[in-house]
Amino acid sequence: MDETDVKLEQRYRTLVEAITDYAIYMLDRDGVVTSWNPGAQRLKGYSEAEIVGRHFSTFYTEEDRAEDLPARALQISEQEGRFEREGWRLRKDGSRFWANVIIDPIRNPDGKLVGFAKITRDISEKRAAQEAMFQAQKMEAVGQLTGGLAHDFNNLLTAILGSLEIAKKRAVRADVADLIDNAIQGAQRGANLTQRLLAFSRRQELQLASVDVGALVAGMTELMRRTIGPEVVIATQFSPNLPRVRTDANQLESALLNLVVNARDAMPDGGQIVVAADLRTVPKGAIPSSGDYLCLSVRDQGEGMDTQTLANATTPFFTTKGVGKGTGLGLPMVHGLMAQSGGQLVLKSTRGEGTTAELWLPLADESDAAPMPAVPEDLVEPAPTSMTVLVVDDDALVLMNTVLLLEDLGMETLQASSGEEALAILGTEQLPDVVVTDHAMPKMTGARLCQEIQERFPTLPVVLATGYAELPDGVGDLGDVVRLSKPYTQAQLSRALTEACKGGRCF
Repeated sequence: MDETDVKLEQRYRTLVEAITDYAIYMLDRDGVVTSWNPGAQRLKGYSEAEIVGRHFSTFYTEEDRAEDLPARALQISEQEGRFEREGWRLRKDGSRFWANVIIDPIRNPDGKLVGFAKITRDISEKRAAQEAMFQAQKMEAVGQLTGGLAHDFNNLLTAILGSLEIAKKRAVRADVADLIDNAIQGAQRGANLTQRLLAFSRRQELQLASVDVGALVAGMTELMRRTIGPEVVIATQFSPNLPRVRTDANQLESALLNLVVNARDAMPDGGQIVVAADLRTVPKGAIPSSGDYLCLSVRDQGEGMDTQTLANATTPFFTTKGVGKGTGLGLPMVHGLMAQSGGQLVLKSTRGEGTTAELWLPLADESDAAPMPAVPEDLVEPAPTSMTVLVVDDDALVLMNTVLLLEDLGMETLQASSGEEALAILGTEQLPDVVVTDHAMPKMTGARLCQEIQERFPTLPVVLATGYAELPDGVGDLGDVVRLSKPYTQAQLSRALTEACKGGRCF
């Protein structure tokens, strides 16, 4: 070896020994380690003295060795000129890491194989990030799917409920009215199911406000007791002087009732459910965001969950309650509510030792107003009957039923099946007193129609109805537009019109 070759080899060795992020080492023709750089020691945990002379299959998992992967890797490298794969590899302490592996053949000037050069990189963080991104994309796709299903289902329910309400009013025989009542209740249960779908996909409309959790729980204790029956006892454990939280009171009540029912179902022979609340602090850098939270928990004495069941508990449509006894959307709904409101659902369970469900709720600040008390429908001032309403919906069934509901209230109606048709009517006829429009329409959405009406007819009130619970990004401020969630009853439609007509704007 001449002086130039010696210098080149020294430079090469200096370069290899300076690299600590990659494991770079040499193998002989049989796969025995013949050199070892500092990066290999840092990555795999072996010193040079410990590993040189041992076969490189030492770094492979038992499963890969059983499939003879080390030998096949050398064979592919020799035959194809390179072997590159990703897979699990072992450190000296037995721990695994996800590795990118490259094996290149080394040949002498005559082309004879003399060994292999091997480079290994730890890409565990990259893989974890890719898996997290894939999971996020998958959940987003599921969210879009459930949101779309809920929207279409709500349209159908709107038509069903509207037709049933009018049919009930026109029915003469009492037994027919009873059947219609059953149909209405079934449709309302369908509406509750879509709300759970929307909650899971984080597309429900939340009325975030400052809520006193202690008062909320006290106010629904009797409801919880009636719901779960006498075999199960409910006890409360609340720390004194708990701060208010920022959440949707109605949705929190629904989530808490769902958790209590789950706890009851886990104790078929009876037992005690403890509803507790205390102040918790999340350390900096943790998830959810660091800071103070109120932890509202539901603890049962039931059979608990095994590791696999616990891991799947918030997966949509997963249920252990048997066919017909659960939708598998209860816990996903709670999970969605917590995520959408800045909190977190934490489940703790051990087989045979019961389950604790914790709702970590963000604290309210001074800008959070207290929620407005619900007004019973029979106390809501009815909308004026002597007015004309333009109804806009691309779904013929919904359009027909909304018109029926309004005409049954004594109102005059105009009909349009698109935003463009609605604007044409507004531009050629006397203006109606109010517009009721669907949001999810092709070409021109209801939100866009609202914006057009505000620009061209600024005094004309609008009610925006939607089977989705939130408007997509890109929709600007709609000002005084009243929101109406599908499916809606005649009373809810009347209430929305009353709200739109405040201040005498419909006359």
